Amino acid sequence: MDVEEFVERVLVVVETVPPGRVTTYGAIAEHIEGGGPRRVGRVMSHFGGPVPWWRVVRADGSLPPSHDEEAHARYLDEGTPLRPSGRIDMPRAFWQP
Repeated sequence: MDVEEFVERVLVVVETVPPGRVTTYGAIAEHIEGGGPRRVGRVMSHFGGPVPWWRVVRADGSLPPSHDEEAHARYLDEGTPLRPSGRIDMPRAFWQP
């Protein structure tokens, strides 16, 4: 799969994550095949602005590092389950593509 197709497939998956739920870079990579979590992360960092980027998190449920405050506000607005630490409650919030 070429780069443009990979980018498009990643963004389409991110657009399908329901409000209040999250998925991981790794889950997206497994779903579309053709690249690992880091490749998905690169797509999100370069092209993820127009899609709900805050719904893609690290496997441990931590917030996107450069957008903590904005992401956290969106999680609260959408009712995304959070732990007291502020990380996503992955067992309750995870959505498998």
